[in-house]
Amino acid sequence: MLVSGALAAVLALVPPAFAAPRAPAVPQDKPQVLSGWTQPDAASQGAWAAARENRAAWEPYAFDWSTDYCTTSPDNPFGFPFRTACARHDFGYRNYKAAGEFPAAKPRLDEMFHADLKRVCARYPGARRASCEGTAWTYYQAVKAFE
Repeated sequence: MLVSGALAAVLALVPPAFAAPRAPAVPQDKPQVLSGWTQPDAASQGAWAAARENRAAWEPYAFDWSTDYCTTSPDNPFGFPFRTACARHDFGYRNYKAAGEFPAAKPRLDEMFHADLKRVCARYPGARRASCEGTAWTYYQAVKAFE
């Protein structure tokens, strides 16, 4: 019994030859960072855009940055550049789904998307702005109804 106990103690000190490398721990503030980047305000949009440009700095957080932009809808309908708003919307959807918190976050993510689209439309004057806002409303209604 003493020999097997001593053997067990020695073996406990030796790492298994085929042990999988440990995955680095995801920072504990990941939910707060994700929330901060998925709010409807312009500051949140700017922070997300800056992080997206410097994704390497955020690798420890294991965010899903993948996007299909506006899925099967045009990314630039009638010349309105909605592509980045669609990418941020994808970011929110994919990361909240991965966290298992999508149902609670979806209404805010859809509102964030609409706010991003309206900021695009704010660049245009008069009838062009009205056309853009109508298109933005259509995109917003589509994401509210689907997914």
